[in-house]
Amino acid sequence: MKPMDLTVSRSNGNRIFALAVLFVAALVCAAAPRASAQLDGVINGQLLDVAGKPWADMTIEAVGDQGTKTTTKSDKDGNFTIRGLRSGVYSLIVELPAPNGPYKAAQVQVRGADTPRVVMNFKDLVGKQSAEAAEQQKKAAEDKAKFAGMKQHFDAGIALLGQVGQAKADLAKAPADQRDALKTQVTDLSGKAVTELEAAKSGAPEKDPNLHLILARLGDAYEAAGRPDDAANAYKQAVALKPTAAYYNNLGGILGRSNKTAEAMEAYQKSAELEPANAAQAWRNAGITLYNAGKMKEAVEPLKKSTEIDPKSAQAWYLLGASLVGAMEYKQVGDKMQVTVLPGTLEAYQKAVELDPNGPYGQQAKQGIDALAQMDKGIETRVKAAKKKS
Repeated sequence: MKPMDLTVSRSNGNRIFALAVLFVAALVCAAAPRASAQLDGVINGQLLDVAGKPWADMTIEAVGDQGTKTTTKSDKDGNFTIRGLRSGVYSLIVELPAPNGPYKAAQVQVRGADTPRVVMNFKDLVGKQSAEAAEQQKKAAEDKAKFAGMKQHFDAGIALLGQVGQAKADLAKAPADQRDALKTQVTDLSGKAVTELEAAKSGAPEKDPNLHLILARLGDAYEAAGRPDDAANAYKQAVALKPTAAYYNNLGGILGRSNKTAEAMEAYQKSAELEPANAAQAWRNAGITLYNAGKMKEAVEPLKKSTEIDPKSAQAWYLLGASLVGAMEYKQVGDKMQVTVLPGTLEAYQKAVELDPNGPYGQQAKQGIDALAQMDKGIETRVKAAKKKS
């Protein structure tokens, strides 16, 4: 195979060499503007002191959003120039005299050499800072006054709720001829408590961390005033802000007393879940709600849970015994109605007597034990014929 001829004539070689040089030069020229454009950013500005006069010989640092830092000093007229910057956002930091430190005086968007001139006038900066500080102080004073007003209404509402409780206690043991006056007093005091606590709610500062407490006490006032729906709504708002076992327990009580048994059970369940070790009261209240609704069989389970957690509650033991009695089964056998006493009934009554021998629960439990003894003999249902008169 004939070898390829790689020789080039002098004239052709010179022409090719010249073209190559021109090509490389064109590449260099094309690239040069791009390289210089990356670092052609310039910040021109002037620094003025707190009197609005040129501030000379002050260190100014430009800190880029990519972490780059460039430092310069102001001249005798306060002017300064920072060159060789990439496009981007820069913070201008002025090194203030001791005992002050670095201060961010401006933020600049650098766009090549067309960046607008920056004037950092500390007279205006200090004035703006003072205005902001004054506004903050004004807002703090307003919040303080608002809080004081809110607290005044809240304290008044709590005091009135205390008086409502006392009036209700007096009503419970008052003779018949005094009850109407006490009922009127309860209504009046409850209405005033609602007014004060509503004012406390309205006067609470924005995002007040104590708003849940105001709402809970407002719920108590609503219920005392005979407004159960408003009371439940207030407590629902309270648990939304601060879901505590106590709030859910109180909500369950309000719902239960309003005959909203299913909703009440949900609230008691939530209360028990939040504090399992201290859930005795929640389960006891659940049992009471079901007991009062005539749902004796359903009341047994929560009352059992309550006595397991707190075995020293005479009330829970008595209610458990009474609920078990209410859940008993009856069967007609001849002339007698036979009663099937459920396991644990007698024991529940006995625990109530043991824990409260002379109190109301112990006394009622004793009556329950006597009734059980009579039931064990069977209840005669045959109608006796009347004796003939002689």
